[in-house]
Amino acid sequence: MFVPPKKSSHYIKWLVIGAMSTMGIALVIILSLLWVRLLSKKERAARRYTEMKKQVDSESRAKLITFHGDLPYASSEIIEKLESLDAEDVVGSGGFGTVYRMVMNDCGTFAVKRIDRTREGCDQVFERELEILGSIKHINLVNLRGYCRLPSSRLLIYDYLAMGSLDDLLHENTQQPLNWNDRLNIALGSARGLAYLHHECCPKVVHRDIKSSNILLDENLEPRISDFGLARLLVDEEAHVTTVVAGTFGYLAPEYLQSGRATEKSDVYSFGVLLLELITGKRPTDPSFAKRGLNVVGWMNTLLRENRLDDVVDKRCTNVDAGTLEGILDIAARCTDGNAEERPSMNEVLQLLEQEVMSPCPSEFYESQSDR
Repeated sequence: MFVPPKKSSHYIKWLVIGAMSTMGIALVIILSLLWVRLLSKKERAARRYTEMKKQVDSESRAKLITFHGDLPYASSEIIEKLESLDAEDVVGSGGFGTVYRMVMNDCGTFAVKRIDRTREGCDQVFERELEILGSIKHINLVNLRGYCRLPSSRLLIYDYLAMGSLDDLLHENTQQPLNWNDRLNIALGSARGLAYLHHECCPKVVHRDIKSSNILLDENLEPRISDFGLARLLVDEEAHVTTVVAGTFGYLAPEYLQSGRATEKSDVYSFGVLLLELITGKRPTDPSFAKRGLNVVGWMNTLLRENRLDDVVDKRCTNVDAGTLEGILDIAARCTDGNAEERPSMNEVLQLLEQEVMSPCPSEFYESQSDR
């Protein structure tokens, strides 16, 4: 009987090594293809929010940049509408400019902010920063839809919210006071928006001017944080020291007033003041306590020490729940702690509002909602 010769162990060894090498190379190729496909998918998703269209009108020497996909109008129509804005279209003013209401030919409406402070020679830097801000999208933030550079001015185009600001509803529109549930919803939505800026944006964003007039409301009273004119993008912890304090007196954290150094914790302080404003219905520098040398934080602490909880709540506010009120006051006290290191982060504030105040279970909205 014929017996084939045995293959040497050396041959078998190299055969195994060759097979394993082939399998390894194939695995690397497969993983590489999957990785490229994943990156492409992420890039496609990102482009939904960061897609920009840059157009230059040679006749008017205007440059138009749009974010979040193209505005559904010809650039010539947009520029024509922007150039025709005048005093009759003014709806307000903010830290860095005047705000106009712009109505398109199809009745589509946008808010336009004319930037007052322009510096020659820094357009490229300014536009790069705007591109980052234009990539931010969240249900509780006002979308920056576009930017136009005209020979005489710079204009930012935002979504228009017809209900106006929280400041208007709390202090000007006395005929329709906000009830307790409305105020809780506004507090929660505002916390979501600010937590998104602090914890989910890259680079992270410190707003620097959280206040009731920068909380805009849609027809369902869903809040959206506005005015990124004062916001500074943070690359690292040492990159946000300024010599000029931006913001609004009454909302500013004590350490920010002293050093001019804006941090997430100074935003948290401002949010705590906003909570107190929602509860009391009083501006942070209301004359009733400002004449005693107090702001809303000092006034609140005085009332709580004197156990005068009934005097805290806005008399126009209905359906106030005592347990929820105490929870909100506790969160506000933690946010406005004089020691910045003792204040919670906005993610922690959001978690407290959802889990300890709003309901036994976290809200379904807790996910970033960045795709809405």
